[in-house]
Amino acid sequence: MKRALVFQHMDHDHPGRFLDFFAEDGIIPEPVRLFAGQEIPTLAPYDFLFVLGGAQDTWQEDIYPWLAAEKQAIREWVVDRARPYFGVCLGHQLLATALGGEVAPARHAEVGVFDVMLSGDAGRHRLMQGLEARHKVMQWHMAEVTRVPDAAKVLAFSERVAVQALGVGDHAVSTQFHCEFTPQTVAGWSSLPSYVAGLEKHMGEGAYPRLMRESYPLMPEMARMTRRIYDNLMTATGLRRSL
Repeated sequence: MKRALVFQHMDHDHPGRFLDFFAEDGIIPEPVRLFAGQEIPTLAPYDFLFVLGGAQDTWQEDIYPWLAAEKQAIREWVVDRARPYFGVCLGHQLLATALGGEVAPARHAEVGVFDVMLSGDAGRHRLMQGLEARHKVMQWHMAEVTRVPDAAKVLAFSERVAVQALGVGDHAVSTQFHCEFTPQTVAGWSSLPSYVAGLEKHMGEGAYPRLMRESYPLMPEMARMTRRIYDNLMTATGLRRSL
């Protein structure tokens, strides 16, 4: 069995549909609850690094000192070891800062369903092969990558945010949008009052049922897009020899 190290920044958060992908590929996810004080283990035994989103910001090392160790681990994994990496939201921003880029408060926050478009570089990039030019995605972020590290390529953008996906070589990819969200993920928010309140703060009263009605019919296509990126990553890195 292969092993995926999962950096977790919030309670009740998990890799969503990637857990199904991992099960099919014989990969066991092993979460590290960084926000709860768990330490990052030695990276050598792992095959995959998945970094989740979170309410923290990349520049808040004074409040969350473990962010420094997390950035160092991401840098070791992606640069020194050149191993398979997938980051979402905060995991996307941490990849950028770990490799020398910059993140700042977003000029326009995105919460809800939005369009993202593939960049010109995406058409030539192995990790984005087989994707349509435009996709509906789930967003929930108040920060954005403002300077792309030299080692990375911008693979997607939106009308509000210039850096919606990054690729580093053929072994690391990250998305500002939450491609891990599933119908089960969104349905689970009904039992998490803080999540519902967060949606209403940004989208107004009744945000949660509106988001359910809008996002549920789009979930199959979101799943297909995510699956294609994951499959591309798995074959490009050799973790899966054939589809």
